[in-house]
Amino acid sequence: MTGLRSKRWERERLSLAVRGLTKIYDGTVAVDRLDFDVAHGEIVAVVGPNGAGKSTTFLCLAGLVRSDAGTITFDGAPLGAERGRTIALIPETPEVYPMLTVAEHLTFVAALTKQPPGWKSRADSLLERLGIADERDTLGHALSKGMRQKTLIAATVLGGAPVLLLDEPLIGLDPLGQRELRAIVADLRSDGHAILVSTHLLESAAAMCDRMIVLDRGRLVASGTIDELRGRGSGSLESIFLDVTGR
Repeated sequence: MTGLRSKRWERERLSLAVRGLTKIYDGTVAVDRLDFDVAHGEIVAVVGPNGAGKSTTFLCLAGLVRSDAGTITFDGAPLGAERGRTIALIPETPEVYPMLTVAEHLTFVAALTKQPPGWKSRADSLLERLGIADERDTLGHALSKGMRQKTLIAATVLGGAPVLLLDEPLIGLDPLGQRELRAIVADLRSDGHAILVSTHLLESAAAMCDRMIVLDRGRLVASGTIDELRGRGSGSLESIFLDVTGR
């Protein structure tokens, strides 16, 4: 009975399930039959060398690029027209609307995602935590890269999508922004969000995430908790990463 309860609990906890995800560009396989899961209340790091397929995987999951094969389900149901409310992506290169202020970005997202009353206080709290409250009336075109990134983080978190994709989220952030992003992501995990973080910063990934999956040439070559990956051999995460990718 214990085993049955465990399996049932795992099925109920399952949030995002990816099976056989494949993307081919001009004859080159960018993502090759990728399988992985992300549970509610779990942070999974996606790491790999340049060209491993990390960003392409995120774009396919978000519906911005059409995959050539495979399935993506959320809580057991295929993603359809509501994908945009289920999965939110913060891309590696932050782009904002140039003629909207920081505050207007959050107002737009709140209207688009039909946020309940009280969203303004949550929005103000996010701006304070990320250190951009003083920029709330600044237009998008006048923001630095770091400020644009913080604006996107605030807007995405406010939108409340249950699955979050963060593509290299720490690059470009100042130390305050990095610290607060880690804290915000931890809060989202506690609230039951399923979170995927793509990064080249292995030790930061180890500190932030529950599990790690390693991609190379579009394929999953290793996965597990940080302790499980460290158990594959002696040395640092960097040496293990270089070993499993054959580089």
